[in-house]
Amino acid sequence: FIRDHKTKDAIDGKFAFELYDTYGFPVDLTQLLAREQNLDVNMEQFQEELIKQRERSRKDAETDTSDWIILNPGSETTFTGWDETIAKVSLLRYRKVKAKGKDYYHAVTNFTPFYPESGGQIGDTGFFEQDGKKFAVVDTRKENNLIVHILSSFPENPKQNFVAQVDTEKRELTANNHSATHLMHEGLRRILGSHVEQKGSYVGPDYLRFDFSHFGKMSRDEIKQVELFVNQKIRMNLPVKEHRKIPRNDAEKMGALMFFGEKYGDEVRVIRFGDSVELCGGTHVAATGQIGSFRIVSESAIAAGIRRIEAVTGKKADEYIESKLSLLDRMIELIKNPADPLKGLENLLDQNNQLQKQIAEKNAQLSGIEKEKLLAAAESVGDINLICQKTQLDANAIKNLAFGVKESQKRLVILLGSEKDGKANLSLIITNNLVAEGRLDAGKMIRVLSKEIQGGGGGQAWFATAGGKNPGGIAAAFDKARELLKA
Repeated sequence: FIRDHKTKDAIDGKFAFELYDTYGFPVDLTQLLAREQNLDVNMEQFQEELIKQRERSRKDAETDTSDWIILNPGSETTFTGWDETIAKVSLLRYRKVKAKGKDYYHAVTNFTPFYPESGGQIGDTGFFEQDGKKFAVVDTRKENNLIVHILSSFPENPKQNFVAQVDTEKRELTANNHSATHLMHEGLRRILGSHVEQKGSYVGPDYLRFDFSHFGKMSRDEIKQVELFVNQKIRMNLPVKEHRKIPRNDAEKMGALMFFGEKYGDEVRVIRFGDSVELCGGTHVAATGQIGSFRIVSESAIAAGIRRIEAVTGKKADEYIESKLSLLDRMIELIKNPADPLKGLENLLDQNNQLQKQIAEKNAQLSGIEKEKLLAAAESVGDINLICQKTQLDANAIKNLAFGVKESQKRLVILLGSEKDGKANLSLIITNNLVAEGRLDAGKMIRVLSKEIQGGGGGQAWFATAGGKNPGGIAAAFDKARELLKA
């Protein structure tokens, strides 16, 4: 592909930037591949494209925010989202915002059922409706104690009342995951220990993510215990017990846990599901049975002493289990031992191990035989022994051969050629004593030889490889090697 994007002796800089920007291919690797074919990369063009991209990114990141247009000064928003998902509202203030080349509108209302992103839970979405027209609310956030609704379009008459409607399906799914997070937090502290503390979270409609302090990787048994604990609480259908606007000291006396990163005032809200008691302003299920089911999808480390769990609930948990069962069914079919699939798998693995050992032994024997044949075919070129042979050895066998002769043989150069799928391959081995003299370098030499097979290559001073599209040129590469050693 490099040859298709070169001009004279250089790779097109725009193409190098496309590899970097679109596919994440480092430009230094492009330069390395180019050098192996005696080419350069037009870095001036690359830098020009890089500057253009940075300018585009800067413009995309710019946010142009207009001033608030205040319709009702001094008024504050009352959040009603714990009790309802629809409300009749009026605007207190609004403004236009341009972000990433698109126009959005920020709106603050006197009442709102929309939950703003907070405590790990994502903001509600839905719509405002006025005179039969709907205006999508794409997100809800907090800004300086304001609950800001972000709309993709805006009505012509902002002074007229609206109906604010939350996306109830998304809200319910998010509530399922939020309540499951509380139950899991309690389960982790029960099973792993009271040292577990929340260090971050994400709660959305599709899955939940929970970061917590713990000193090591959770075992499979510990993960299973947490899953069983949470699902047991779900089956108990524990009702939520909510305490609003109680003094923070009273909440702490109740044993309420506080979420990481959340700010609490003098009066707080407490959510209890059985023994799970936490300070929380988020939305939750009326009873744990609504969650349906719970499954942990992954457990991993994100920092020293910090673990991360991702989990799913309800329909997503069912889909996860179904995918695992389908995979298991397919594996049983392949093993062809439905009566005892585990035993069938163990037998299959044992057979594979035995076959791998046999293959390794055969390859070792073949490599030894091939090595003796090659050494017997050596020819003298000046004071150097040269072997030029076609071979059927695979890449691993050739590497083993290279390691086997580089120190044991003296003043030896081996050039092996092979053909596979209509392509030519060359492998060049130079023993250590010749490399030490500084006369020969396999990496440099292979670049010259590779031209005979219409390809390119590179490698170390003692071992290098090349590939090309002309197998008919292997004999010419052998002749070229003799010529280079005579020079």
